[in-house]
Amino acid sequence: MHDDFGGLKRDLSLIARRRALGLFGAGAGELLLRPGQLLAAGTCVADAPETAGPYPADGTNHAGGETSDVLTQSGVVRRDIRYSFLSTTTKAKGVPVKLKLKLVNSKDACAPLAGYAVYAWQCDRDAKYSLYTLPGESYLRGVQVTDEKGHLTFTTIFPACYPGRYPHIHLEIFSSLAAATTGRNAILTTQLALPADACNEVYDNARGYQSSIANFKNISLQQDSVFGDDTPAQLAAMTPKMKGSVADGYSAVATVGVAV
Repeated sequence: MHDDFGGLKRDLSLIARRRALGLFGAGAGELLLRPGQLLAAGTCVADAPETAGPYPADGTNHAGGETSDVLTQSGVVRRDIRYSFLSTTTKAKGVPVKLKLKLVNSKDACAPLAGYAVYAWQCDRDAKYSLYTLPGESYLRGVQVTDEKGHLTFTTIFPACYPGRYPHIHLEIFSSLAAATTGRNAILTTQLALPADACNEVYDNARGYQSSIANFKNISLQQDSVFGDDTPAQLAAMTPKMKGSVADGYSAVATVGVAV
């Protein structure tokens, strides 16, 4: 089993996980949403708080014996996170993904959250995490700030599926760029789940993802140690709507509800 999961299990044993569901103007029957399905105007769901896992590089844990915190490093604020930006400029290989997020206040009729900072990080197509299992690299990590409509975009790659975890992307939300100096300042730590149809398409057809094929067949959202206790509405909100192809890359869109 990949050592990523062992670290994650230890993290989970130390974290008291809380679930928050924010609903506005929606009856119970309206909450059975498909992943990526859009909610009606004025209706949104607060994304579930999730563990940061063992590889956040946000100043809350150690990498190679020293606390790793890319949030304080020059160059971390960038849209294209496929490249390392510290000691190398290595580009992470994999199917390109343009991830478009909208941050909204789930306690205030889904009002857009302008000027908020989002730190995104993920594994590469070999299920490795920069600064940890790849200590010499710093790719697939970066920060963006929402515009006046709550929008931001990251250019990244489709992540691998490793044993014991459903394919995912980590997010930490901060009230401002100035506050984004350590994960302890995050107002929400959550994860995005990749849509199953896109996972099957990429893993079965894209070069370099062969090890993900069997891993993905052995996991589901319901079995996952992180997503498994989320509600259907939360899972729908936390699963981006994706379109595209292995040849041309994918676009992914998600609304991130934050209870502020």
